[in-house]
Amino acid sequence: MTTHSSPAYRLCRRPGLLRRVCSRAARNTSGAVAIEFGFMVPVLTLMVISVTDIGLGLYRKLQVEDAAQAGVNYAIMHGFDVNAISSAVISATNSSAVTASPLPLKFCGCATGSAITTVSCGMTCPGGALAGTYATVSAQATYGTILNYRVVPYTYTFTARSTARLQ
Repeated sequence: MTTHSSPAYRLCRRPGLLRRVCSRAARNTSGAVAIEFGFMVPVLTLMVISVTDIGLGLYRKLQVEDAAQAGVNYAIMHGFDVNAISSAVISATNSSAVTASPLPLKFCGCATGSAITTVSCGMTCPGGALAGTYATVSAQATYGTILNYRVVPYTYTFTARSTARLQ
């Protein structure tokens, strides 16, 4: 709620006041503000472009990771088919830069604590279980920065890989 003595009330009730304030600022010819503004605009513009560039790069990285996960989800749901999985990776994002590279891979292995040891299919793992069938799906995309910053690379290649047990 504005009172009658507040500056906002006076500004709204006296239409000539805003015009006088603007014309007084336009008549000020000292130029100090204009020079400071001229120094700050390029710096602020570079900051905005850089932050936007970092955001777009991170978004591309997330797209690559999501595409690899979508490919392995397709393999889990529909079985292993190189062409179909590659198509699922490519169509997982709205970016034409994301590819299924290298091609999806099917292999047999034994799961250990934090890794999968590749073995021949049908072999028995050290724990006594049969070797499982796994699929590894990779996605890749290249991102080019908006500006060439000269202190960092102009292009970045993002790669993501996802592995899941099919059987």
